[in-house]
Amino acid sequence: MFCMAKRSSLWLACLGAVAFCAGSAFAQDNKALIDALIKKGILTTDEATQIEKDLAKNNAAIDVSTSKGKYLDKLTISGRFQVQYAGLGTGIDGAAANPPSTEHFFLRRMYLGAKAELSQGFSGTFNYDFANASLDAAMISWKQSDALAIDVGFRKVPFVYDEFTSSSDIRAIERSPVTRYFVESNNGRRLGAGSYRTGVYLGGTQSGVFYNVAVTDPERDEFSSLTGNSDPGVQGAGTKANNNLSYWGNLGYGDKFEGGNYKIGVSAGLLPDQGGKTLGAGDNLTVYGVYADVQAGGFNFRGEYLWADNPHGVSATLDAKPTGYYLQPTYRVGDFEGVVRYSSLDSNGRGVDLSDGVRSAPSSGTMNKLNEWFIGGNWYIRGNDVKWQLGYIHAETKDTITGGTAQAKTDGVRSQMQLNF
Repeated sequence: MFCMAKRSSLWLACLGAVAFCAGSAFAQDNKALIDALIKKGILTTDEATQIEKDLAKNNAAIDVSTSKGKYLDKLTISGRFQVQYAGLGTGIDGAAANPPSTEHFFLRRMYLGAKAELSQGFSGTFNYDFANASLDAAMISWKQSDALAIDVGFRKVPFVYDEFTSSSDIRAIERSPVTRYFVESNNGRRLGAGSYRTGVYLGGTQSGVFYNVAVTDPERDEFSSLTGNSDPGVQGAGTKANNNLSYWGNLGYGDKFEGGNYKIGVSAGLLPDQGGKTLGAGDNLTVYGVYADVQAGGFNFRGEYLWADNPHGVSATLDAKPTGYYLQPTYRVGDFEGVVRYSSLDSNGRGVDLSDGVRSAPSSGTMNKLNEWFIGGNWYIRGNDVKWQLGYIHAETKDTITGGTAQAKTDGVRSQMQLNF
């Protein structure tokens, strides 16, 4: 016992000495001092590692000046930087010439955000993406308990599990082509049924059951105008294309088991006047999804199936009922993770372009079906806060929307460097 106490005292004394040096001149090489203590047998390697971690935590503190409001309890600053490279080429069967390939570095996301937490469960959050000159979140929140929280403002709707997975945790660098087809802006092919909207959101979790419901504007932009386009100068004005509210819901259950956890759920959305080939013509778009996420040790599996009912989604006489799914197993050993994802989409005659589903892919022209393979890996250099990702993409579109034979392929690589704080 005496020996243990003596060694503990030495360890604490060493920690204090190093901390003193760190406080007075942290820029100097404290590692040399720690190495010397290891050589003299005063510290073990494990003890030295712990001291270095403690010093890093102590010196990471940053003083932030605030308005010192009467009810402000905490102010958190956050950020996410993602720099990406895409090298993708598209070949179209029978074409006289293929479209130019993509060979490009670009800023995928450059987030800067803040969260102000006030008393009695109130908070305000904003997050701005400088790379895309758009808001990622802007809302006022009230949390009564884990079972009940309300957000009022701009955020993602509770539809598509792949969408409300944080962009910092996308294992295959970009979200599935099926997800993009269902949620990204309506271009006559994609459905525009998800992503960011302004409205009222209510959700919570209790005893493993979680839920989210929302009532929002139907359009995806932060602002609305008399022309129906994004216009910061004219807010709160509707048109026949966007003057009806949309409704969203998500319900699921999650639990833990020895060595892992799982989550299953369903989601849906009703978008009045957002269906058909012409928005505002009275066609209501409805979208649905089921999903599962299982983690067991280093293994993870995510899968989701989406479908939609889009009256007159093909033409004035033909409806569209597009369907799609993705399957994504991953396996992590230490700081390295392997990723495989397969995605498949059937537009049911509405049409899809490779560029609709595969970000940065050269256009393939409008066809009826799309599938994609992604095979890659992630290196967690400093956990998820500093991460490098690399993957190979093979995607195909095939068949004309009238049933004829056609095919196009995209092949190439995508890579991303990420930093979170």
